[in-house]
Amino acid sequence: MKRNGILNSEIAKVLADLGHTDTVVIADAGLPIPPHVKKIDLALKGGVPSFLDVVDILMDEMVVERMTAASELEQNPHVHKELQQRFEQIEYMSHEELKHQLQSARAVIRTGEITPYANCILHAGVTF
Repeated sequence: MKRNGILNSEIAKVLADLGHTDTVVIADAGLPIPPHVKKIDLALKGGVPSFLDVVDILMDEMVVERMTAASELEQNPHVHKELQQRFEQIEYMSHEELKHQLQSARAVIRTGEITPYANCILHAGVTF
């Protein structure tokens, strides 16, 4: 058994297998996930676990080069503000384009978040 860090074996494996520029998506409970993309479903009930909790945990484990979110995230001011505090720079695209980008994600981690547009794409960086 692992002593610390992410205990979820599926997430730990995805993170260990990431290469530079690979992407992992953290999604709210309603984001449509393409059938061919690995879905790691953490949703237990509305709000549990929260989108921001999962973002924080992944940030502790993953080298993130950049983060992308939907421009519509401004309609969710609490989550938008919190992400701005966590990331120096956020790249924005339309929600439709973000959904299109799911096609090439290594995995989508589905949270229990039930607020609008609480989704982001984490782009893997390198430690050197």
